[in-house]
Amino acid sequence: MGADTAPDQGGSGFDAVLRRARLRAKLTQEELAVRAGVGVRTVRDLERGRSSRPQRTTVGLLADALGLDDGDRESFLAAARGQATEEPLPPTGFQRVPPPGELIGRGDDLAEITTQLSGPDGPRGLTLVGLAGVGKTSLAFAAAHRVAAAYPGGVAGIVVTDGCTAGEMLGSIAAEFGVGRPDDLPARFGGRAAMVFVDAVERSPDATAEMLAHLLERLPTLRFLATGRHPVGLSTERVWPLAPLTAPPPEAAGSLSDLLAYPAVALFLERLAQVRRADPEPDEVVAVAALVRRLGGLPLAIELAAARGRVLTVPEILDRYGDRVLDLDRPGSVSLRDAVATSYRLLNPQEQRALRRLAMFRYRWSIGLAEQLVDEPRTDVVHLLDRLLELGLLSVRGSRTFRFRLLDVVRDYAAERAAAEGELAEARRRHARVMADLAEQIWPDLTGTRLPEAAGRLDDVAGDFGTALAHAAGDDPHTALRLAAALPRWWRFRGRDVTGRQWLRRLLDDPRTADADPATRAWARIGLAQLAREHGAGAEELESAREALADFERLDDFAGQLTAHAQLAALWMSTGAYDEARGHAEAALELARHGGNDRDLAVAENNLVWHEIRRGDLAAARSRLAAVDRLAGRCGEQRLRILAQANLAEVARLDGQLEEAERLGRSAMIGLAGLGDPGHRRRLLATIGLALADSGRVGEATSVLEQLGPGDEDGAQDGPAAVVAAAIALRRGEPKRAAENFARAAEAYDGTHDPRDVVAALVGLIISTPDPDQRAAAVSRLGKMCRSGGIVLLARERERLGPQTTRALLED
Repeated sequence: MGADTAPDQGGSGFDAVLRRARLRAKLTQEELAVRAGVGVRTVRDLERGRSSRPQRTTVGLLADALGLDDGDRESFLAAARGQATEEPLPPTGFQRVPPPGELIGRGDDLAEITTQLSGPDGPRGLTLVGLAGVGKTSLAFAAAHRVAAAYPGGVAGIVVTDGCTAGEMLGSIAAEFGVGRPDDLPARFGGRAAMVFVDAVERSPDATAEMLAHLLERLPTLRFLATGRHPVGLSTERVWPLAPLTAPPPEAAGSLSDLLAYPAVALFLERLAQVRRADPEPDEVVAVAALVRRLGGLPLAIELAAARGRVLTVPEILDRYGDRVLDLDRPGSVSLRDAVATSYRLLNPQEQRALRRLAMFRYRWSIGLAEQLVDEPRTDVVHLLDRLLELGLLSVRGSRTFRFRLLDVVRDYAAERAAAEGELAEARRRHARVMADLAEQIWPDLTGTRLPEAAGRLDDVAGDFGTALAHAAGDDPHTALRLAAALPRWWRFRGRDVTGRQWLRRLLDDPRTADADPATRAWARIGLAQLAREHGAGAEELESAREALADFERLDDFAGQLTAHAQLAALWMSTGAYDEARGHAEAALELARHGGNDRDLAVAENNLVWHEIRRGDLAAARSRLAAVDRLAGRCGEQRLRILAQANLAEVARLDGQLEEAERLGRSAMIGLAGLGDPGHRRRLLATIGLALADSGRVGEATSVLEQLGPGDEDGAQDGPAAVVAAAIALRRGEPKRAAENFARAAEAYDGTHDPRDVVAALVGLIISTPDPDQRAAAVSRLGKMCRSGGIVLLARERERLGPQTTRALLED
């Protein structure tokens, strides 16, 4: 048997067997030594192969420490004695080759290939295809050994050499099966099933296809298993593209033992152990994950990088080769660049050009995006993708909707070729335009019930947005602005408001975008204000929102005006200018009425509810919430409807209708549980808890308080928890504790979007505190808040404060 350029992923020596067993047990060398009661140097020497025949006692202690079962223990002890354990094979030349070592990360592939080759309904032939170094030969070799018992006629293998003829290959196969001529094979098999293993079919493709077609036609019980950079090309052949090993995703974290769950990491560490003494240090763990991910899980790249561990630390390997993986090579062996180039040359010029354009995608993409990026009338993208899959240059995921991705090294090489052909700048511009078109297409769906699904579609290509923005900002700023203007809702939904705001500000300030489409600039300004408000900087972008509104009015853009008024209402709210905020909210409602869209009307009505409460008009607030419920139900906005019901519960509580508040609150809580919104859930729990405490149901209120629990990471109560605790203490006749909690709630709520919460906490503090100085300070603070915010105290609040305090507030 011959070897592919891929490194063998296993080993039969005791050093390799011991290390694999230790890694499976997720133990460091030091931990294994402690468990076994031996010196750590003993373990290190054994794993470095310095002791080929270890003492029987030591081996037994290690087996015990590793917790091996009977079968694994027997193999472990046999390896220590230098014995080989082979599966029984038919009497053919294949038997002369020892079984392969353990494969890393190929269990699923091996099991499926074994099933297909062992079953009576399996394919006549199966070919593993892929880049040099992906591990085709190792996997095929293991599969051939695994299925050998299913072929009583025998299993034989050959390695194709450059320029060999079909006749030469037939003669070699006959010799491997122990007969003099190919014509003697039918008698040799005697109707029994047999299999031939053909390695490296690309070295003489036409002759290989001729040879296999000849055998399959004359030997109905024969099957073949082949490996190559491309398929054999027979109609009876099943092609098996072999993907690289799974590497940890960018969000993966944890210890070295956690990362070992990823086969690419396990292989890297095994190879690294062959050139350095100890496991990576804790400060190298992050670099291990990043390096293996950058290598794309390709076994050849992993071996070449790990070999550098003899003189470099893992972070140094990453720093030196992370941006030039294709430069990894080894004297006397194929380089990584040459390995990819060989497969690249199998494509015709038109396919190569299309591949160079597809290399602009960084992550996974759909066939529709591929068609837009390639944009060649003569190129059938479906055929192209099938061809790339056939050569193992592309990976695919999904069942109902396919997502594609070029192997990392293929993408790097194709981008190099694009630069060499002078195509790189234009390809990047084309990529940015495709991403901008996609963002603009999805942007209208980033509202209401469609938001999560639409955001998920953008998540699929999130990495490509960053790449497109980075390149287009320098080379094509108009496209960059168009892309950025379509993303604020997604940035906000994913908590990337700071990053999004930085991009929008940079692009709007770029003098090259001054003549960009006015509507695009206006939407970019609105997005800038929206994102700034998310992290408390809305006041800084008021002018941007005002300019956007003026642009939309000049353009007679109804949707833009509606959005601008809604954003200005929220921005003025955040600055405490409540009258200005109400003016814009009313303007938004008027526009929505003209538009006649139920969702726009529901949102506009909902945005005015707080202003009615601020003015003390609970009847008007209740009327608007009823309208929100009706409109949201009509347009299917379940989230808005549930939030309206939660707000209605709070209005009922403020109006003294405590039983109604509890009923509405518990009903809304059921719906709110499905929204995954912890902030609204805590506010609603506070509404229920306060209604229960104020109605004397202290035990039930205490249960609600337990659900609220600590409000922040330090275990301190936030506003909702503190105000419920205060109400419970007040009902129990504990004014001092009530005052402490009301004061805590007032501080926790201060600076939030709803000053009405601070007012409610101050009212509670005033009626509960026994300290006259604290009471006077609270009265003064309450008066200032009411005047600055135009807040009218509710009848129930004035009743609790008493006429004297109320008059003092009015006169102050």
